Amino acid sequence: MIRPRRRLLPVLPLAAFGAVWFWWLVLPWPVLLLWSEPGRTAFMAMRVRQARAAEREYEIRHTFVPLDRIARNLRRAVIVAEDGSFYRHGGVDWEALREEFRYRGDEHFSWFDPGDLRALFGSFRYYLANRDEVRGRSTITQQLAKNLYFGNDRSPLRKVAELAVAGRLEFFVPKDRILELYLNYAEWGPGIFGAEAAAQYYFRRSAARLSADQAAALAATLPHPLTSNPRYRPGSMAWRKRMILGRMSRSGPVETVPLDSGRR
Repeated sequence: MIRPRRRLLPVLPLAAFGAVWFWWLVLPWPVLLLWSEPGRTAFMAMRVRQARAAEREYEIRHTFVPLDRIARNLRRAVIVAEDGSFYRHGGVDWEALREEFRYRGDEHFSWFDPGDLRALFGSFRYYLANRDEVRGRSTITQQLAKNLYFGNDRSPLRKVAELAVAGRLEFFVPKDRILELYLNYAEWGPGIFGAEAAAQYYFRRSAARLSADQAAALAATLPHPLTSNPRYRPGSMAWRKRMILGRMSRSGPVETVPLDSGRR
């Protein structure tokens, strides 16, 4: 007589595959971003919840503006600082991820290669042991996915979901639209979301009129907008601002090598 547990064993792989497939299907499909703005994002909602839990006031400053009303200086500074290969990759900078997670497998990963699987497991163990130091070197597309849908959770599952949605963003949404959405929903300080709100708050001018120095200051703020920005402890990000200005002056096209330090 076959025990019930043994009967279930052949079904378990199918059940696991089905669960993973269902999880992948229910992740956000950002098709509507082609025509509409998302309104309040997951990251905004997270900040509101944090403020309520701490019993403090929290006001969101946010004004959406088209990409052509955001200064070229800021567009250039953000790409140079956050994702120099933005216009070349497909949503994920795999080379940077391999380096950050100490992946030692072949360049072309295969689920059927035992060596690649061992390397993947080694990278996963490295991440678990060093998760506070690992930044992930997120691209602009990944950061947009995180801001729109996931908040600031650092779990491995969220990271995998972010990678999947980043791929969908790149498939459905043009690069300039991705950049437009990122610049309009990035966090630039306590309650300050988007380039227009940041330009008005810090410099009392529109995002269209930002100088190179002001644009570099905002780009330097992005990794840690709550702990260092143009009004609060600006000296902490002054070195990064100088580096961004230097790269802006030296580079030709915006597809330059990104800064490694401060990547999220």
